[in-house]
Amino acid sequence: MTASGGPLAGVRVVELASLAPAPFGCMVLADLGADVVRVDRPGGPGAGRLAAPTTGPLQRGRRITALDLKSPAGVADLLRLVDRADVLVEAYRPGVAERLGFGPETCRARNPRLVYARMTGWGQDGPLAARAGHDIDYIAVAGALEPLGRAGERPYAPMNLLGDFGGGGMLLAVGVLAALLERERSGTGQVVDAAMVDGSALLTAFLHGLLGTGLWAAPRGHNMFDGGAPFYDTYRTADGGFMAVGAMEPAFYAVLLTGLDLAEADLPAQYDPSGWDELRRRFTERFAERTRDEWTTIFADLDACVAPVLAPGEAHRHPHNAARGTFVEVGGEIQPAPAPRFDRTPTNPPPPAPDPERDVLPVDTILNDWS
Repeated sequence: MTASGGPLAGVRVVELASLAPAPFGCMVLADLGADVVRVDRPGGPGAGRLAAPTTGPLQRGRRITALDLKSPAGVADLLRLVDRADVLVEAYRPGVAERLGFGPETCRARNPRLVYARMTGWGQDGPLAARAGHDIDYIAVAGALEPLGRAGERPYAPMNLLGDFGGGGMLLAVGVLAALLERERSGTGQVVDAAMVDGSALLTAFLHGLLGTGLWAAPRGHNMFDGGAPFYDTYRTADGGFMAVGAMEPAFYAVLLTGLDLAEADLPAQYDPSGWDELRRRFTERFAERTRDEWTTIFADLDACVAPVLAPGEAHRHPHNAARGTFVEVGGEIQPAPAPRFDRTPTNPPPPAPDPERDVLPVDTILNDWS
């Protein structure tokens, strides 16, 4: 076993192979130094009905074994891993793990210190708990989808960033870390019920604050942070690129106008919504006069909260990202680097995803490492 760095070095995680949110949460734990063992189905995680990816960032940093969890022998081997694990992560619908013989009560009877983390869309209870769903459904019910979109248009799904990853996998990782910390005081593990609908709702906390104070009273696309304000929006450049403008405060707004070579006296007042259409027209015309790179150069030394809109495949080349090492090369592929950073227990560079055809380990090998 390769020695790991990071603040979670020595933490043992058993991950039952699944899709998107739980793998992301386990990637975060592995990035932070945990020894994550992914349990695939025989023939690889893509065998049977489960079509889990085996490569890419979400699968990095793992070791893998293969067990048939519908067989008594496979369940017995899983429980042997559970005996020595700190965390078990599963993403089945409620009741499936219990039916297969490795639910929380069974596992904690063998290992009372186990943190049993459950990743679902709707949670372990409630009217929708047993129903299928995807990111777009969870954020819709959580109230996180309706605000997203231009004025007069239908809501749009922001990929699956909010439900699967922000409200799902990241919430799972936070829950696991909190349970591990509490275990240091109590000596006992617990079940973590991480539901994407809960996490997506949690991400709207700031929005609920705006609603409560009347600062988000207009329809979609007419508010301060949803593209309604012309000084918090994106603008097309002469080459078809885009610039992002976030000049909310008057000081930054004044510098924005300096960069655009516009006189504030010739424009409507910044915070007067009746003049926002005119402001947007003037900003649109001005940004269309130069390329994205030209505007990037103009605003490079201006504190105006203006930045180029970079595609995922070019973000690693931005000077700031390059200087910080925000992206790293893993197995010949550019990927986001582990985050956050630690001064005393820095993380190791993440190893690439294991090869299910080559890197499957017997359970006994893992247990020997964990002895």
